[in-house]
Amino acid sequence: MSEDGAPPKSGWMKITCELHVEDITTSCAFWIGVLGFEIAYQRREEKFVYLERSEGAQIMLCQRNGRWETGAMERPFGRGVMFQIDVESLDPILANLDAGNWAIYKGLYEVWRRHGDREGGRREVVVQDPDGYLVMLCDDLGERPIPEK
Repeated sequence: MSEDGAPPKSGWMKITCELHVEDITTSCAFWIGVLGFEIAYQRREEKFVYLERSEGAQIMLCQRNGRWETGAMERPFGRGVMFQIDVESLDPILANLDAGNWAIYKGLYEVWRRHGDREGGRREVVVQDPDGYLVMLCDDLGERPIPEK
């Protein structure tokens, strides 16, 4: 881990969200301890962390300080936005959610969506982070032909 701004292991993403949070310690406990992210780097004096998962997902967390807030911040934060994170396997995250008695916003479900002449399958679960941001976690079930009617 670097604290001086070294790039994440997977390199810099072309777009990365920064979430403003009430308490950086509480948010890190969720994003790292439950969802399996790691700190790429942090600026402790700013209460800022840049997080990444081994699959390449990245997100920034910064404790609220009034900067960049364009309006009143009311809980739950992030109304109207959901962050989708593709993971290799949902199983360890589901175990962490269960162990921490974490509330599930939408329980585990399987979905198949058409793309071209195939369907792609995923398992998905939706949770809220400590500040109320919606997070959809997904793993891949592969592809199949579109079922005949």
